[in-house]
Amino acid sequence: MQATVQLSLDLIDLDEALKTAELAVRAGIDWLEAGTPLIIAEGMHGVRALRARYPDVPIVADLKTMDGGGLEAELMAKAGASMVVVMGQAHEETIESVVKAGRDFGAKVMGDNMAMPDPVAGAKRLEELGCDYIIHHIGYDMRTLRRARGLHAPTPLDRLREIVNAVSVPVQAVGGLTLEQATDTPKYGAPLVVIGAPLAIDPHAFRTAEGDLEETLRLICQKVHAYGDVPVRNESAA
Repeated sequence: MQATVQLSLDLIDLDEALKTAELAVRAGIDWLEAGTPLIIAEGMHGVRALRARYPDVPIVADLKTMDGGGLEAELMAKAGASMVVVMGQAHEETIESVVKAGRDFGAKVMGDNMAMPDPVAGAKRLEELGCDYIIHHIGYDMRTLRRARGLHAPTPLDRLREIVNAVSVPVQAVGGLTLEQATDTPKYGAPLVVIGAPLAIDPHAFRTAEGDLEETLRLICQKVHAYGDVPVRNESAA
């Protein structure tokens, strides 16, 4: 799979999200993500607005689905989402429902292993249940509060290579990575590079980060795209 850059629009204002998406697409971003804050604030309207503005850009709806999976996936697919996110901690029936709805309504499914007792085994189970992509995720609250308390917080890189080797679908690593770490994830065999908080989005105010974000994203895209093809065992999922 070609090394791909995804911008997570973890914003709560739709106009700001659309403006940020515009500069991101100019900079060379491949995929846009309607982040969970935007989903909560705007729901289907946010996804529809992104799809109307960018008809050819893949859009991820970060639903973090835990229940009612079939309906959530159907609604977001009909709104224009290319991919929807289901949590690995959900009941297996929920994951199966999301996968079925994704197939019925034309959306791929990303399985998120956040907080699963064994993230490697969890990733394998998500693939077995039909997920097209794996998100190896260290949660925002956990890592933020642990660091504030002077405790160690794991990073998605800690077991990324194990997860890549355990599954045959594309993997992305999410959760507090530095810019260098994020753009290095293709070296681990994870072709999907996610840029969000704190690299492009202020993680506390949920606003676009200060500075020349467009130029920063352009440099990120150049570095990531230079990796070219990142081998994935099941290329049909890419």
